[in-house]
Amino acid sequence: MPYRKAEIRPFQPEDEGLLFGLAKSAFGEEEAWDDARTLAVLEADTVFVAEVEGSAAGYVAVERAGDSVCIEQLLVSPAHEAEGVGRQLFEFAEGFAISQGARSLQVVVEGANRRAAAFYRSRGFVPSEGDLFELVLPQR
Repeated sequence: MPYRKAEIRPFQPEDEGLLFGLAKSAFGEEEAWDDARTLAVLEADTVFVAEVEGSAAGYVAVERAGDSVCIEQLLVSPAHEAEGVGRQLFEFAEGFAISQGARSLQVVVEGANRRAAAFYRSRGFVPSEGDLFELVLPQR
């Protein structure tokens, strides 16, 4: 698939149903799926939406935790996988964390999700404790 430039913008309340649907279609069959948790993330976290040609292609939800920013969810629509959307969302989250003065960017990667672990390792994350991966950020 070719690289597609995504426009990344802040979450708007009318995005909730669409993003929840994207998440459910991607992960709803998995044992760890939790409707309430996903809705809580969309409502409480700082969420950025990636659009390709005017339609939602994915999102990243981040939360400040002490001197770190944690990626709570990063999701790309199956229709836009392998187009660079996930990388663009990650880079946006990293820039957001740096702009907030965070010491590190963290993400929890479930043990069975080898693809996600490889994605984050390739971007400089190192295993921290349990399923937590951490990237130390440059300081301003």
